[in-house]
Amino acid sequence: MRHTEQIIAIDGPAGIIETRIASPAEPRGLALVCHPHPLFGGSNDNKVVHTLASAFVRLGYVALRPNFRGVGGSGGQHDEGRGESEDMLIVLAEARRIFGELPVILAGYSFGAYVQTRVAEALVKSGQPARRLALVGTAVGAIDSVARTYAARPVAGDALIIHGAADTTVPLANVLAWAEPLELPVIVIPGADHFFHRRLHLIRGIVLRAWQH
Repeated sequence: MRHTEQIIAIDGPAGIIETRIASPAEPRGLALVCHPHPLFGGSNDNKVVHTLASAFVRLGYVALRPNFRGVGGSGGQHDEGRGESEDMLIVLAEARRIFGELPVILAGYSFGAYVQTRVAEALVKSGQPARRLALVGTAVGAIDSVARTYAARPVAGDALIIHGAADTTVPLANVLAWAEPLELPVIVIPGADHFFHRRLHLIRGIVLRAWQH
């Protein structure tokens, strides 16, 4: 699908929120895609984030890829998901101003997926819930490699949860423990690590099939 791409600067409480936007000619919705942990090299150029965004553009959505605080041209400092969630709501508000009141899809990878569970919760409380979520390699539970614990929020039962069977950064057991009480199905990609090396095409296919039905 033909589309245009631009980078815009959105005013946020901690400074500019640098956001890359890819827009098809006749958008059917807005897809906000969040990147992995900014303190460990995460940015909106991440290959998993790019894969998600390109899949949603192909499906006819405007793909919004903001940089979190302190990344690229975005101002501020890392805020453990609190300020980042607030910023994402501001990005959505600006996207609605530009493109109109279109349905919203939330997507994220790793720390970005964790942030999106917070954003989804906030949208529900505001009476404007997201249409659906796509979360890949979700940061949840205790993660030894970064000595952090993430309390991911509950999400709707139709959320698309994708995880790698060989993920040693966020063990699959963490995601299953979060998903089980929520009765969330989890799509497990055999052999995939946290970075989904040589598995990006599988993520793309899963998303395209999920949204085309």
